[in-house]
Amino acid sequence: MGMKMAKDSRIRLPSGMGGITRYFDETKSKIEIKPGTAIAFIIAIAILMILLHVFIGPMIFS
Repeated sequence: MGMKMAKDSRIRLPSGMGGITRYFDETKSKIEIKPGTAIAFIIAIAILMILLHVFIGPMIFS
């Protein structure tokens, strides 16, 4: 009555090829930025935006 599945109906992939793709060896960027430098740059831009909003904003919108 019940349906039986054949054991051979499974798809078998070679080990290491189960849908995982590696891209790190494709190309190398010419510009490399350290994570700490990127965070410092983002914080500096955020502070600059806040200062511009506080000091220059009232002059523009008043």
